[in-house]
Amino acid sequence: MSNAATHQARVAKFAQRKRVNTVATALALAAMAFGLFWLFWILWETIRLGFEGLTFATLTQMTPPPNEEGGLANAIYGSFLMVALATCVGTPIGVMAGIYLAEFDTKSWLAATTRFVNDILLSAPSIVVGLFVYSVVVSRFKSFSGYAGILALSLIVIPVVIRTTENMLQLVPAGLREAAYALGAPKWRVILSITLKAARAGVITGVLLAVARIAGETAPLLFTALSNQFWTSSLSEPMASLPVTIFKFAMSPYENWQKLAWAGVFLITLAVLVLNILARVLTRNKI
Repeated sequence: MSNAATHQARVAKFAQRKRVNTVATALALAAMAFGLFWLFWILWETIRLGFEGLTFATLTQMTPPPNEEGGLANAIYGSFLMVALATCVGTPIGVMAGIYLAEFDTKSWLAATTRFVNDILLSAPSIVVGLFVYSVVVSRFKSFSGYAGILALSLIVIPVVIRTTENMLQLVPAGLREAAYALGAPKWRVILSITLKAARAGVITGVLLAVARIAGETAPLLFTALSNQFWTSSLSEPMASLPVTIFKFAMSPYENWQKLAWAGVFLITLAVLVLNILARVLTRNKI
């Protein structure tokens, strides 16, 4: 084949690749635009309808009966309390399990089984967790309670924190560990002062993402904490929460309940947005 023919073949092949690249880029941009369109539409409706129902009474009064004035104070308090306590319960368990998998036992059958079970929990629908806690706790004690809701939410937090902690610790260079061992530091000191400290930004990011996930969970709380129209600080009783209140109010035909549901959606969206922004900021400094 002559040089001219070879050059023509290369030009034709380059033109074909350019056309394919142009079509693929156009399809990718169209898919991105399609997704962003629905995202911004949802955000716009959430902000528009959420602001309409967001008043001072929304933050200070209890959930009202139909066609009466009221707010979401008890639901906000219940959600904050259960999410905070579930995070306090699930985070230490998840961090310690992640440390075990990354630092102590990486290849044994126990580690493989733990990772397998953790992957199942990580991908399991939240309603399955709610049904499990209902059958183990609620049905045996014959009562819905805040404790059951905390247990269900903590079971969602644990696998997220385990996976994030293990992955972040594995990103720490082995040279840091070897240098600490060479200086005579014990293993627990190396983990506490070197590896965990180096990966703290990523671990905190995983915790924040877990909190953002459980903040909007409805199904587990429907089977565990249920709901409560009144203010309660007792975790042994049914407790109100924003996701369940939104579910109940949004399904109702009453206008005041629908406005409060949109206000609750706006508050949850704002909280999750703040947590995700905070996680992004912390991620910048991770190894």
